[in-house]
Amino acid sequence: MSDQALKIGMIGLDTSHVTAFSDLLNNKDNTYHVPGGKVVVAYPGGSSDFELSYSRVENFTKELKEKYDVQIVDSPEAVAEQSDVVLLESVDGRVHLELFKRIVQYGKPVFIDKPMAVSYSDAEEIFRLANENNIPIMSCSSLRYAEGLQAVLADDQHGDIFGIDCYGPLAMQETQPGLFWYGIHTVEMLFRALGTGCVEVRSVTNEDHDLIVGTWADGRIGTIRGNRKANHQFGAVVHRDKGSQFVDVYAHAKPYYASMLEKIMVLFQTGKADIEQAETLQIIRFIEAANESRKTGQTVKL
Repeated sequence: MSDQALKIGMIGLDTSHVTAFSDLLNNKDNTYHVPGGKVVVAYPGGSSDFELSYSRVENFTKELKEKYDVQIVDSPEAVAEQSDVVLLESVDGRVHLELFKRIVQYGKPVFIDKPMAVSYSDAEEIFRLANENNIPIMSCSSLRYAEGLQAVLADDQHGDIFGIDCYGPLAMQETQPGLFWYGIHTVEMLFRALGTGCVEVRSVTNEDHDLIVGTWADGRIGTIRGNRKANHQFGAVVHRDKGSQFVDVYAHAKPYYASMLEKIMVLFQTGKADIEQAETLQIIRFIEAANESRKTGQTVKL
């Protein structure tokens, strides 16, 4: 990519991320302005059977058009044609593969907002298409880039990490199976700390809470506590050889999504993703396995 500002296209205007990203990119007065590109064109999209999608499209579309002077077009293809890079923002993970298929022919770098897909097979197909067409691609939750988490992971004075206990809200949505809706945030924190190598998952669940335990091939153990009542904050405790460190994701004023957007711009400018494809695929498989274990109560091999 050249040093010139990238023309950024957006597909799916049914999440608060579309206005948050547009302000960070298009508004130079934003404290955490991310330079290098500007959102110029967007396709509203939306899922008619998902209330948290269709109920939000109109207002976000209006805001992008009126506040950020974004051109609204009538297809994903039109977005890809008129942009250098694409933010695929649709809040409904079920439609990501279909939408990606519609723009793959244009060869533009793509960021797919979480979840990349709501099945391992869909995620695998997205990566296959991307690799086949030499398209730089990345997908993740912003929580993996929370400044508080990054600071703790970089502070290795207490030795190697042998585990992490993550916690956060775990609301459920019928159209986005189990942890794919909100659990993906804590799963991303887990994998940001431990990386790939998880071999099995077991879940304990009731109406109000979940506890998900992942075991890694080298013996490390990571957990996720998901809450549907009471405490709705995110956080974690990282366990190292010589001590444990509390992760306060609220300690820094910089929004998680601003830190994430900086990584997305690196993808767009260099073609290099910050996350290995194998890790993203294992995150999706981990969620599938956790969902299966929630239903059966059994340990599920990845």
